[in-house]
Amino acid sequence: MLWQPTQVTLPVSGGPDRFPVRRVYCVGRNYLDHIREMKEGDERDDPFFFQKPADAVVPDGGEVPYPPQTGDLHYEGELVVAIGAEGADVGVRDAYGLVFGHAAGIDLTRRDRQRDCRERAHPWEAGKSFDHSAPCGPILPGSDPLAGELALTVNGERRQHTGLELMIWNVPEIISHLSRSFRLMPGDLIYTGTPAGVGPVLPGDRVGVEITGLPSLTVTIVEGDTHAPQRTA
Repeated sequence: MLWQPTQVTLPVSGGPDRFPVRRVYCVGRNYLDHIREMKEGDERDDPFFFQKPADAVVPDGGEVPYPPQTGDLHYEGELVVAIGAEGADVGVRDAYGLVFGHAAGIDLTRRDRQRDCRERAHPWEAGKSFDHSAPCGPILPGSDPLAGELALTVNGERRQHTGLELMIWNVPEIISHLSRSFRLMPGDLIYTGTPAGVGPVLPGDRVGVEITGLPSLTVTIVEGDTHAPQRTA
C-alpha cells in the first residue's frame, strides 16, 4: 500500500470545522520599517512571494523544535489570509471575494541561512521553507477588511508592534498580485509580511501573536534533534 500523507488542517474559530491547508505563500518586505531594519530591497519594489510546505504549519499551542543548520532562528509576526475560493488574475476590487478568513501567524526564519542565500543569489528556501516554520492560529471566518494592530511577544515581552494599515501592499493588492502568477485555491494561506522588531528565539521561549479581533497564537520553541544555541546571561 502506498503511503498517504496526513492532511494538515487548522481549526476554524466558532465551530467544529477544520480548514485543510493546500499551500502556504508568504509576502516579502511589506512594511517600510522592516525594509529599513534589514537594509535590503527598495521601498518602491513590487511585492514578491515565496512558499513554505503545507506541513510546516504549526497550530496554536504547538511546539516548534529548534531547526538544524542554524544558530539564528528569528520570529516574524504576520497577518495570515485564508483563501476560500478559486481565482486567477484577480482584480483588486474582486480580491476579497476569494477570502475565507484571517488568522495570526509567525514566519519563522533561519536568518543566517537566509543571508547566505541572498549573498549567493540563491533561492530563500534554506532560510524560510523548513519544518515547523509556519505557525498559524485558528482562522476567524469573514471577508471584511481588517483594521487594528499586530503585536508579537517573546515570554510576555513585546518585541513587534504595528498597525495593519502600515502594510505597503494591502490584502486585496497582495491577492491580486499573487493571483497573476498562481491560481489561488481554497486551502491556500497567505502570510502578509512582518513589521520591524524581528529577532532571535531559543529553546524554552514562548512566542505569541495577537491581532485585533482575531484568535491569538502561541507556540513554544523546544530543543530539536541537533544542538541549539544556549542563552547567555
